[in-house]
Amino acid sequence: MTVHLLGIRHHGPGSARAVATALNELQPDIVLIEGPPEADKVVELAASVEMDPPVALLAYAVDDSTRAAFWPFAVFSPEWQAIKYALAADVPVRFCDLPAAHQFASSGREERRGASIDPLATLANAGGYDDPERWWDDVIESRRDGAEPFTVIADAMRELRLDEEASGREAQREAYMRTVLRKAIREGFERIAVVCGAWHVPALEGPLPPATHDARILKGLPKRKVACTWVPWTHGRLAAASGYGAGITSPGWYHHLFTAPDQITTRWLTKVAHVLRAEDLPVSSAHVIEAVRLADTLAALRERPLAGLSEVTEATRAVLCNGNDVLLNLVTREAVVGELLGTVPGETPQAPVAADLAAQARRLRLRRDATERVIELDLRKANDLQKSHLLHRLRILGVHWGVPATDERRAQGTFREMWKLIWDPGLEVELVAAGAHGTTVVGAATTVMLKVAADSSTLAEITAALEKSLLADLSEALPDLLRGVDTRAAADADVGHLMEALPALARSSRYGDVRSTDTAGLGAVASRMVSRICAGLGRTVHGLAPDAATAVQELIDGVQDATALLAEDVRVEWLRTLEGLSDRPSVPPLIRGRLTRLMLDTSRLPDHEIALRLGRALSPGTPTADAAGFVEGFLAGGGLLLVHDERLLGLVDAWLGGIPDDAFTEVLPLLRRTFGTFAAPERRTIGARAKVLADPGSVVVADDNDLDADLAASVLPVVAQLLGV
Repeated sequence: MTVHLLGIRHHGPGSARAVATALNELQPDIVLIEGPPEADKVVELAASVEMDPPVALLAYAVDDSTRAAFWPFAVFSPEWQAIKYALAADVPVRFCDLPAAHQFASSGREERRGASIDPLATLANAGGYDDPERWWDDVIESRRDGAEPFTVIADAMRELRLDEEASGREAQREAYMRTVLRKAIREGFERIAVVCGAWHVPALEGPLPPATHDARILKGLPKRKVACTWVPWTHGRLAAASGYGAGITSPGWYHHLFTAPDQITTRWLTKVAHVLRAEDLPVSSAHVIEAVRLADTLAALRERPLAGLSEVTEATRAVLCNGNDVLLNLVTREAVVGELLGTVPGETPQAPVAADLAAQARRLRLRRDATERVIELDLRKANDLQKSHLLHRLRILGVHWGVPATDERRAQGTFREMWKLIWDPGLEVELVAAGAHGTTVVGAATTVMLKVAADSSTLAEITAALEKSLLADLSEALPDLLRGVDTRAAADADVGHLMEALPALARSSRYGDVRSTDTAGLGAVASRMVSRICAGLGRTVHGLAPDAATAVQELIDGVQDATALLAEDVRVEWLRTLEGLSDRPSVPPLIRGRLTRLMLDTSRLPDHEIALRLGRALSPGTPTADAAGFVEGFLAGGGLLLVHDERLLGLVDAWLGGIPDDAFTEVLPLLRRTFGTFAAPERRTIGARAKVLADPGSVVVADDNDLDADLAASVLPVVAQLLGV
C-alpha cells in the first residue's frame, strides 16, 4: 500500500498541470480530494459534457440557508483536474475535508488560528524574492517542464511546520482527513492519491497518529442536515478582490497559462489587443510584436523562466496602452480577471425555486451572463411582459438578477421598461433562501407580499408592497394588500403619511391599466386618500419651520405627480386646494412659492397674477430670508422660466440687486441651492438676459460654440414643412 500526497495551492495552473501528470503516472486506485464529503453524491456530474468550469460546489444547511459555503473550481484548479482524472479512469473519488454538516452546526466561536507564519512569504524570502506571489508563480505556476514539484513542496512545508501544532478548526480538519485516509487503507486500496493544500501534507504523512487521537478531536462535534449541489461560477468570483478567501489576483491569466498550448506571451498579448480593439482603440500587429519583445526582454533581465504577469502587464501599459492606466484597468478587468461564466448539467439537483427560475429563464430566453447588459422590454408583448413579471418577482425575493435602468425616453405609465442584467453566482444562495417561502418564484414572492400585508405598520409600506405586487403580477396577494391599504388609509389621520403613500398607489393604478391587471377599487381608494389630504393640508402646512417646510414641499411635489395619473375630478380637487393655500400668509414662503409655481404650470392663475405675487414676495418690505424661500420654492428646477419670461426675470434681478450686503451673505446658501439646480446652458442664458436688463442697449450674441449656421440652415425646410409654411 502506497499513499501519494500531492500538496497543491488552490487554483494554480502549474499545480494543476503537475497533478494531472502525477496521477497519470501513478495510476492510483482511489483519489482523495480536500473538500466537503457531502459532495461525494454529486461528484459524478463533473463527467458530463455539459459541465464546463468555472463551477462551484454549493453546500447549505437545509433548515437555515444563511449557513452556506462555496467550493469553487476552475479548469486550472488542481482539484478539478484530479476529479476529471478519477472519473475518466473510473476510480473512486472522495472528498476528505471536515464535513460541512459540522462546520454549519458550529457556533462560529471555534478557534480558527492558522499558521503563525506565512509559509509562502517565508519560502519566497529564502529564495531571494520580496513578493511571495511572484515566487510561487516562478517556481510552480509558470513551470511547463512537467517536473514533479510535490517532494520539494512537502520538504519545505515539513520544515515550516516543525514548531507548528494545529489547533481549533485546523486540527479538526486534519483529524478528519486522516480518518478518511485510514478508511481508504482499511478498504484495501493499494495506491492512494491525496490532493490537498500543501500546508496539510506534513499532517497526513505516515506514520499516522492512533485513530483514537483523531476520534478525541472530532468527538462531540455538532451536526446539521446539509444539501450539496453544483452551481455555475465566474472568474470574477475567483478573484481575491471579490472577497474569496482563497482568491487569486489573475484568474484570466491563469486560465491562459493552463490552456495555451505554446507561445504563451504572444497569444496573451494578442488577446489583449483584441480587448482594446473591441473598444475601437488603434492597436496594430506591430504593437503586439513590440509588446512581446519587451515582455520577453524584461523576463530575461529578471532571470525568469518566461514572461510572467508582471512582465506582460508592463509591456501592455508601455506599448499597447501608451502609459494610460485607464486602458490598463480595462485590460485587467476584461482579460487578467475576466468574467467567464461556467455551466452545469441540466440534471444537477437544485433547490425548488432555483429549478423553477432555470425553467422560466429557458422558456423566456433570458440567458445568465456574468457581464452586464441592458435589455428593453415592450410590455405590450406577451413574452416581454412575462420577463418583466419574473424580474420583479425576483427583486421581491432579494434576487437582484435585474435592476431597473434609467430610460430617458420613458414617461410614467408607458409600455417600456429597461433592465440592467448581470448574474452573480452568489444569488444561488438567495434562491435557496427563497425556498422558505414557496417552491416556485411566483409562489414564494406571493408569500412574501402576503406577510407584508399582514405585518406592515405604515400605510407607505403597504402601498409600496401593492405597487411591487402589481409590477410582479401577484394576483393572489392583491386582495389582501388592497384591503390593507383601504383599512390603514381610513385609520391613519396623519396627512403626511397619506401624502407619502399616495404616489405608489397612483402608479399602481396606472400600471394596472398598462399590464391588464385587475385593480378594481384602487382608484376609489386613491380618490378618498386625496380628499382626506386636501381636507387636512391647510393644517399641515400652517406655520412650519424651514426644515419641515422642505419635507412637506417634497411630499406636495409627489402628490402633484401622482394626481396626474388619477381621474380628472381628483386632479381638479387637488389643484383647487393648492390654489386656496397658495396665497395664504400662514403658509411658509417656501411652500407658497412652490404652490404659486404649480398654479403657473397648470394655468390655474393668469400670468399677471403670478407676476403680482412674485413682486409682492420680493418687495423691499419682505424679510430677505422669506423672499429667498419664496424664490427657492418658485424656481426650483425651473430655469427655463426665467429664460423665457423677461418680466419674471426682471423681478428676480431687481430683488437680487437690492439685497443689502449683510443680508446677502445670509441668503447666499439658499440662492446657490436654487440656481445650482439649473443646467449650465440655462445659467449662461439667464446671465446673458440679465445683462440686457441692466444695459438695454446691449445685444445678446450667441456663442460660436452653441450655434452652427450650416446645421441650422439644413433643418429649416423640415421645420417649414412641419409648420405648414
